[in-house]
Amino acid sequence: MTDDRDIVHHFADFAAEIRYEDLPEAARDAARKSILDTLGVCLAASGMEPAAQAIIEIVRETGGPGQCTLLGFPGKGPALMAALQNGGLAHCLDYDDQTPWGQHAASSVVPAVFALAERRGGISGREMITAVAIGQDIFARLRCNVGWKKDWNLSTVLGVYAGAAAGARVMGLPAAQVGNAIGIASMQCSGIMEMVAGRGSDLRGLYAGFSAKGAVLAAMMAERGVTGIDRMFEGTYGFFNSYFDGRYDRAAILRNLGTEFLGSGTLYKRWPCVGTSHSHMKAIIDIVTENDLSPEDIAEIHLHVGDYHDLMCQPMAERCAPATLADAKFSLPFLVAVAAVRRGMSVTDFSEAGLRDARVLATAAKMRLVVDPALDWKLELPPGRVEVVAKDGRRWLREGQGVPGNADNPMSWDGVYAKFAECASVSAVPIADDRILQAQGFARNLDDLDDATELIRVLG
Repeated sequence: MTDDRDIVHHFADFAAEIRYEDLPEAARDAARKSILDTLGVCLAASGMEPAAQAIIEIVRETGGPGQCTLLGFPGKGPALMAALQNGGLAHCLDYDDQTPWGQHAASSVVPAVFALAERRGGISGREMITAVAIGQDIFARLRCNVGWKKDWNLSTVLGVYAGAAAGARVMGLPAAQVGNAIGIASMQCSGIMEMVAGRGSDLRGLYAGFSAKGAVLAAMMAERGVTGIDRMFEGTYGFFNSYFDGRYDRAAILRNLGTEFLGSGTLYKRWPCVGTSHSHMKAIIDIVTENDLSPEDIAEIHLHVGDYHDLMCQPMAERCAPATLADAKFSLPFLVAVAAVRRGMSVTDFSEAGLRDARVLATAAKMRLVVDPALDWKLELPPGRVEVVAKDGRRWLREGQGVPGNADNPMSWDGVYAKFAECASVSAVPIADDRILQAQGFARNLDDLDDATELIRVLG
């Protein structure tokens, strides 16, 4: 890993040559969990996110015949459109997994690899695990080692490369063609943070559909002999110079490639909203639970915020009473209010009726901001602090620790199963209990499946 070849060729060799046997068990388990988790949140989004209907209508109009499962809806589609549909669902509820540093890999990777696996006619469970682990690792290596200015939406900008590499592995392409696929994916590398930080856009939920579809297209084109870019990442006009002003750590990106798998640290959300809100939510849940406070007992709630937290609070009036479901999942005052009222959160809290819940809105109106630059987002997700002032004058200050699904409180398989069942229960097309149990078993024992696509087909 010391030669001066472009990073694209290192990634290509890695994706083509790594074996299932080379994966540490932690990486295998993260891949298994991410697969079940992603399929589950896709099902939930099909029933809970109105914008999903527009995507399925486009798929049906333009997709043509195909063999790939469209999660949450009847019928099949070709690989490209299945990746668009399932990828579009995967992040809709902001319930998909994330790296410890933020951003989402699996919502781009998992829909892409399943679409290509079904197109191919199936692959072994071990190959599916390997492909997802490859995508998770490439995504994390890029995420940690570029100079992000919070301008690009890294989940899609990086996800299309992770998905293309993983997808090319599913197709069994040699290293040269994997490299071509990654280069071709540069034509689909896009997404700006205004989409996330702004208000009123459905794209904040649907964005992974574009990167998943782009990954599938790149892999299919590479399979047919289309060539990529020799200096894709490190050329004078390559990815790092164009997107990050040349700010990247080459040595760190390549360090222990093939032996250390950063996807092993993947985090699985227990609450369906932006991960940077979860520590604030945990803090207020702890305060109201331990002191048995009702929302009516509270006079004020002080949110201690860094730069990225503050994005979720501006403009304050609109974040306290968000107009859309997509906006609600990125509105810190509203999310903390839901947590205070419900002492938790589930997918059913995000509905048109939920947006108008009088107790939640009244609690959100009690929020005040305390700006703290020490909580600015550098690499690690910064913790949130909350102070509650009761009407009787009592005060409690708490930093959110032990967030369900975070590294200090990781989600077990039982937790992943429970989340999956919750998600499947609100699918647009109901999923029978026996099929939920079958899917859970397939995912946990994916290594033993001769055809990993049985897992997605049992949900279709």
